[in-house]
Amino acid sequence: MGSFHLSQRQNPRFYRSKGSAVAVKREVLEVPKIPRATLKEAQAALLEYLHWTRSIPFMDAENMSKNSPHFLRNLLEKVNIVKDVRSSMARFLRYHPINEFEPFFESLGLKPWEYTPLLPRNLMFLSDDSLFFENYRVLCQFGIERNKIGRIYKKAIQVFQLEYGALPLKLQAYQELGLSHSFMVKIIVCSPCVLIGDVDMKFIKVLEILRSMGFDHAWIQEHLADQDSYNWGLILRVLNIFSEMFCSNELVRLISQHPGLLFEGSGYATFSLIGFLLKFGHPIDQISSMFLQFPKIQVQQFVSNLIKCFVFFHEIEMEVDEIAKLVCSYTVLLGSCRLKKTNSLLSNLNVGKKRLCKYIQENPQELSKWVIGLRIMPLPDSGEDIESKRLKMKFLLDLGYGENPNMMNKAFKVFRGRGGELQERFDSIVNAGLDKADVSEMVTVSPQILNQSKTVIQSKIDILVNELGYPLSSLVSFPSFLSYTTQRVRLRMAMYNWLKDHKKAEPDLALSTIVACSDKIFLNQYVNHHPSGPRVWQDLKAELSMDK
Repeated sequence: MGSFHLSQRQNPRFYRSKGSAVAVKREVLEVPKIPRATLKEAQAALLEYLHWTRSIPFMDAENMSKNSPHFLRNLLEKVNIVKDVRSSMARFLRYHPINEFEPFFESLGLKPWEYTPLLPRNLMFLSDDSLFFENYRVLCQFGIERNKIGRIYKKAIQVFQLEYGALPLKLQAYQELGLSHSFMVKIIVCSPCVLIGDVDMKFIKVLEILRSMGFDHAWIQEHLADQDSYNWGLILRVLNIFSEMFCSNELVRLISQHPGLLFEGSGYATFSLIGFLLKFGHPIDQISSMFLQFPKIQVQQFVSNLIKCFVFFHEIEMEVDEIAKLVCSYTVLLGSCRLKKTNSLLSNLNVGKKRLCKYIQENPQELSKWVIGLRIMPLPDSGEDIESKRLKMKFLLDLGYGENPNMMNKAFKVFRGRGGELQERFDSIVNAGLDKADVSEMVTVSPQILNQSKTVIQSKIDILVNELGYPLSSLVSFPSFLSYTTQRVRLRMAMYNWLKDHKKAEPDLALSTIVACSDKIFLNQYVNHHPSGPRVWQDLKAELSMDK
């Protein structure tokens, strides 16, 4: 226990960063198992060292030596085996003291990547922190399994920092309130925070309310998970809200059938669900009715499904009021459906967003057939679809695609939208003042210009003529102008005009030259020709983004 010597190879690690903890996790997963005979000798050598050399109580030393495989594996890699493992390790430990907290925490049930961030700074020996070890002994004597004490340390390190004699008094106080020994063992493992501060009266109040409903401590113990932590104040709030929403018989039935409403995330998922429904205008009585019909599913999964359905409705551009109607009228259905992704549904159903919105509003129960794990069949063509295809065919024939069947098939894929919509978009360009034959040629060259709404096309024509000052006939030679975003066009033209004013650009560049080239080419060939060009470009971009 006096002075010790350290080789260059073995430097003491008092603590590690979070990043190194991740590296430890990766390394541990890749290391092979230790042969059984080697493991036994290594365990015996470590036990002798911890008990006889370091004076750690035999039971604790034995637990550390037998339940720290990761630590032993790393230690063996550093030992030069001469004759046998046991004597070689004993000789190594004689001159290379270990950080005892590492095997100790591992023996308490923590993995290296869990305990590494928790290692005490500037301490190597358990005897250096007698207060910590004393509180550990109190928990062991109370009957808590050693391999679960690590969870307590991870959840509530303050428990191990209590002054001498404080922890036994806290345990005694709970037992004097009528809580059984076995029940308190479970509670301490699941919710060690009850040992911090005075007696947790919110915890006691939850027990009293549940006991008045007929739920004893054994029932509560059955529905608590060791790996979870519990916020008894939050659970109490859920109970209080439920007491206002249900009569006593309904509440007893609800909790007995769905204890997760209280204990999953300490009721946080339940709060989230109630808040989500209230935002959609769901009346309290309907929320109560929904809970009484709650399916056999985890609350967190139910909330996740419900939110994913909402996101799906938003992505298919369903109106907000229609989404609210579905959420309020079919809450249980939506919370029970684990839908596939939007793109997958649109593809498998072979349907557009507009028709899908209408179909869901008329047939909401069909959502249960579009969940993960089920095969989805395309929706049958409706009368509107048949009429739309007829109008689309007529439109394409008028453009001259009928002479070549292959061209017609390609055109069907290129031109998106219903037949009537395509004709309406085409007519909006003609009505702006162009000849029909010219517009037909424009569409043949750049068919994608019709894959926009009539309003968008009209706004881009207005920008070209009234804002940029170009003649309408410019579209005939550069029809793809209508495909570019208005922000791109305005940014390019603003930059070009600045460069032209500073004599760094030709005054008669074609519109296509300015707009069509990539940003990289535009920057290299025009913007960078002026020393202040890049700064002006960024300023204009920021200004247009703010306007947008």
